[in-house]
Amino acid sequence: MFKFALAAAISMMLMFEPAVAEAKSKSKGRAGTVKRVKAKRAEPAKLIAKENRGHMVRRVAMVHGKRRVVYQNVRRAAPALAILSAGDLAGLNRTADPLELRSSVAYVLDQTSSEVLFEKNSTVALPIASITKLMTGLLVVQAHQDLDEVLTVTDADVDRHKYTSSRLAVGTRMTRGNLLHIALMSSENRAAAALGRNYPGGIEAFVTAMNAKARELGMNDTHYVDSSGLSSQNVSSARDLARLVMTAHQEPLLRQYTTDPNYVVQAGNRSLQYSNTNYLVALPDWNIGLQKTGFINEAGRCLVMQAMIQGRNVVMVFLDSKGKQSRTADAGRMRRWLEALKPATMPATAAAGVPAAGAPVTVSASAAVPAVQ
Repeated sequence: MFKFALAAAISMMLMFEPAVAEAKSKSKGRAGTVKRVKAKRAEPAKLIAKENRGHMVRRVAMVHGKRRVVYQNVRRAAPALAILSAGDLAGLNRTADPLELRSSVAYVLDQTSSEVLFEKNSTVALPIASITKLMTGLLVVQAHQDLDEVLTVTDADVDRHKYTSSRLAVGTRMTRGNLLHIALMSSENRAAAALGRNYPGGIEAFVTAMNAKARELGMNDTHYVDSSGLSSQNVSSARDLARLVMTAHQEPLLRQYTTDPNYVVQAGNRSLQYSNTNYLVALPDWNIGLQKTGFINEAGRCLVMQAMIQGRNVVMVFLDSKGKQSRTADAGRMRRWLEALKPATMPATAAAGVPAAGAPVTVSASAAVPAVQ
């Protein structure tokens, strides 16, 4: 009897096994189908991500309470366009020189004898940016305006030309002396604008006086339109700027203000610390008597400087330099070359190679290059 019961049970199990196997097979099939569907759904996203790499970004987001991987379009930044300066447009950047200067224009002379030691495109009028402020400072000092008078920065002093920033908010009250200090040392544009606006007769009279002073100094390639240098219509040549540097160097206040490494001014309840735009003034191996930097796109990097080198007072002018530190690097190259000069000099025109020590150097672009206004 037991044998019959066991046989019946085994038969029943054999009968149900295909059904169970079929059910398992169907279950696996459904799972595989779900996986394939999920994979199929994921394929477009992966494909999109692969094909648009650099155009899309992957991130995890919560969608209906669940974490989902999503891809978002990302705009590629437009490639930066090279900004050409006025010197570039005039072809001055193609002028080679034996010192491999980064400046398209350079001019160096002995301050005592007025002997020209080095010149490169020195007679071409170019935008001079904030070198303009040196003339602004010269006028304020020579007009004997009250440096203790408190002036107010107004909306008229805000830069609507280049939209440069300033830490001098509209309404800031400050002495003329402090405004002059930070305009010359840190190239503060609103300070320079306020100085010109508070000249007798206003900014128009100030600009007229700037141009009159330029004519008086024999700066015939020079023209000013504002007191800050933000306009590219403020133009001059390296030879003219050397005249300005030598005149400004005679004013003790301008020597001090342009060479102070840093200065703190009080603006209302705030103390503002300003630094010199020319880091060379803080270096112990430089003996700089006066300097001014400048930059706008049209002018490139600019630097004028009076310094003592090897016991000789020299004036240096560098215009339309390429690279943030290129103008000071050019000053360093020029100093090393001057330190190698011998007392005896002889006329020379640079053609190729390093000039002989003691030989003045003259290099220039084609004489047909016009002055850039």
